Amino acid sequence: MRIDRDQISGCLDECKKHFTTELLPFWLNRCKDDRYGGFITHFDKDGKDAGTDEKSMLGQMRTIYSMSAAHRAGYGSGRCAEYARHGVDFVIGKMWDKQYGGFYWMTNRKGEVTIDKKILYGLSFAMYGLTEYTMATGDPRGREYAEKTFDLVKKYCAETTYGGYWEMFERNWDLCGPGPKGGDRKTLDVHMHLMEAFTNMLECTGQSIHRRTLLEDIDLLRKRILHPRYATGIPQFTADWKIAPQIKFDIVWGWDRFAEGGKKAHAEDNTSAGHNVEFAWLLAHATDVLGSGWDDYEKIIKKAMDHGRKNGIDPEFGGVYTEGPHAGGVYDMEKEFWQQAEVMIGMLEGCLRFGPKVYWPAYVNVHRFVFDKMIHHPVGEWWPLTTREGQPIWTHMSHSWKVNYHTIRCMIECIKRLERLQAGL
Repeated sequence: MRIDRDQISGCLDECKKHFTTELLPFWLNRCKDDRYGGFITHFDKDGKDAGTDEKSMLGQMRTIYSMSAAHRAGYGSGRCAEYARHGVDFVIGKMWDKQYGGFYWMTNRKGEVTIDKKILYGLSFAMYGLTEYTMATGDPRGREYAEKTFDLVKKYCAETTYGGYWEMFERNWDLCGPGPKGGDRKTLDVHMHLMEAFTNMLECTGQSIHRRTLLEDIDLLRKRILHPRYATGIPQFTADWKIAPQIKFDIVWGWDRFAEGGKKAHAEDNTSAGHNVEFAWLLAHATDVLGSGWDDYEKIIKKAMDHGRKNGIDPEFGGVYTEGPHAGGVYDMEKEFWQQAEVMIGMLEGCLRFGPKVYWPAYVNVHRFVFDKMIHHPVGEWWPLTTREGQPIWTHMSHSWKVNYHTIRCMIECIKRLERLQAGL
């Protein structure tokens, strides 16, 4: 199958127009906090400052990543680099724990610490965002603090009996308690985001320790975290890698959607098409940075990608469902912004790696849903959650978890891949 050149050009033009005239200006016009430093990350449906008095380490690091990635890709005429540097000044000056090391989880707008815990999910984005910053700008501080964070993660978070990493810590790196405190759980979410963080660490430093650690994490994902039959992601585990019921932790990073009691329906048999396809394209990218491994990982990449494509994409209304069982099908037909973003990238990656026959129609399906339903064009950002048909359910444009990492990265990565597809015709 050959893709129609005009169809590629149309999608590419839409992505470029949205990114350069809507999405990136949304953030450049709003997020820089000139009074206290760092970034404002809470905006209502009209793009107005919601006034929330908090700055999450996650939101700050993700915005550092987004601004750095945009600059590295050639956007912003230097302004994105300036914003990224502004963010790095804040996280080093206000969020770094000078006594115990590591970044605090939460401050208020002034930069006064409100939650002093050390959360591995956030620390993975510290490594990811700060290495991207150094690669984008040459400022060595990004690499320096990414390496400091990496060393602390290896020292305090590595769980050496069964492999993998503990995820929830007190300020002094004591492990948090069990259950909702999270101290006895291991998750797909953290170990997958560590893969992208370790990939960036290796690309930034070239050090063998970062290569080894990346390969160890990939091996763990393959052997422990992915479903042995379907190559789908299993959300939560006990220390010894037994599947655990998917519960809500006291420290959350975007899991707003829980039933009463803090436990999901189908807690031991649900998987996210967004995560599965995101895992697939991130692992493909890791093989590029490693310079090897494609032959070893090709089958599992395709299997995870195809499961998401076959079970996650809505053939009637377009877009990507929230989640369903490992064997296939769907439980939750609502549409979350981040899953659309990751599946768009993944389907283009599939076109380039495996050919466009099934992946290009899948991409066009999600692209059209996003541009027709998910993007709030008058404001510039994406609705966080819609009905299956595309009617907004949540209407904020951003908060501590729904910031810019998925949307900005989606546009940068899709533009790159669409240009490669166009050049290959």
